[in-house]
Amino acid sequence: MRRSRSDPRRFSHPRKPLVVGAAAMALSLTALTAVAPPPPVASPETPQARATTNAQSLEVSEEVAATTTGRDGFSTTAGYETLARGGTNYDWAKLVLLYAGWPMSESNVTVITRWMRQENGPDDWWNRNNPLNNGWGSGGGGGLGSYDNLKLAAENAAEALHGNPGYSAIVAGFATSAPTAEIEQAIWASPWATSHYHNGTHWSQREVPRITSPAGTW
Repeated sequence: MRRSRSDPRRFSHPRKPLVVGAAAMALSLTALTAVAPPPPVASPETPQARATTNAQSLEVSEEVAATTTGRDGFSTTAGYETLARGGTNYDWAKLVLLYAGWPMSESNVTVITRWMRQENGPDDWWNRNNPLNNGWGSGGGGGLGSYDNLKLAAENAAEALHGNPGYSAIVAGFATSAPTAEIEQAIWASPWATSHYHNGTHWSQREVPRITSPAGTW
C-alpha cells in the first residue's frame, strides 16, 4: 500500500530523551553554591566610642553675660517619731502643735514650753507623763491624772484644746502663730487653770532651759 506524502508516519524518527530536568537541577545547585555568605557581625560600639563619634561642641560668644540661677529653698517638718527620739521639753511642745495641726513656729513653741514650766516646773516637766496637767483622758480630776507615755499626753492635750469652746482664743492664737503675749493672755483668761495664773503675775517670761526626759517616758 502506498502512503501519501501527508501521512505523518512516513517521516517519523525515533525520539531523543529529554535532558531538561537534569540541566535545571545542575543550574539550581550552581546557584546555591554561588550565594555569598553573610558578612561578619560587627562588635557592638562601646558607649565611650559612641560618645566620641557623636561628640558635639557649642561655642558661646564672649559678649554673653553669665547669669546665676537661684534655687528655691526647702525645709522639713519633724515627725512624731523624730520628736520622740529628741525627748526634750521643746520636742514635746512641738508634738502638741503637730497633733493639733498648728505651725511649729518660735512663738508657739515658746508659749507651750513656758506653759509647761508653770504647770510642772522645768526640771520635772514630764511629771506623771502629763506636762500640762491636762485632765482630758488622764483619769484624774483637776489635771492630776497621768498618761502611759508623753506621746499620748501630747495627743490628749491637742484634743482638749480643740474640744472645749472655752479654749477657742488659745486655738486661734496658735493657729495663726500670734505673738506670745496674745496667746498667753488667752491662756490666762481661759478655764484651763482655776487660778488663771493670777492674770499672768505668776507667769515667767524667762527662757526655758532645754531638758530631756528620762528613758521610758516616751
